[in-house]
Amino acid sequence: MQFNISCLLFIRNHNNKILLLKRRKSPNKGKWSPPGGKLNMEDGESPVECAIRETKEETGMVLEETDLHLFGYVSEKCYENSGHWLMFLFDSKKNIEHLPKKFDEGYFEFFEENAIDELNIPDSDHKLVWPYYFKRNDNFWGLRAKWVNGDPKIKIEAKA
Repeated sequence: MQFNISCLLFIRNHNNKILLLKRRKSPNKGKWSPPGGKLNMEDGESPVECAIRETKEETGMVLEETDLHLFGYVSEKCYENSGHWLMFLFDSKKNIEHLPKKFDEGYFEFFEENAIDELNIPDSDHKLVWPYYFKRNDNFWGLRAKWVNGDPKIKIEAKA
């Protein structure tokens, strides 16, 4: 199976609402996700460089390394039986000023944190991403999940 390395970015506006993308492409087509994308591994891109690049490409927002807080990672084996993923989770310390324009991957909206459970988000995000986003200021988290019959078997690898 293919191994993918990516980053997800959690960006808020001045009202503390979270920016999410309604995806028009796979993976997670038709679902709400934080902005992000795959590392350019052939260029030797780091997760931080990827987070900065993806933020600029998808939202137009310019970030510096000091604007990012890496709060965890999720390693998923056999996600949707299509591949393995290693996702680095970043919180933006800088707020976004306006709703980004629609683009080929989808469109953005802002949401209150308490609305997340009601949104059409990937099942894996309900179990592996959002619970740890809400703990982002407590600890650094590292999770390993192996998907078996559509259910992730989760193990905490790192907690600092």
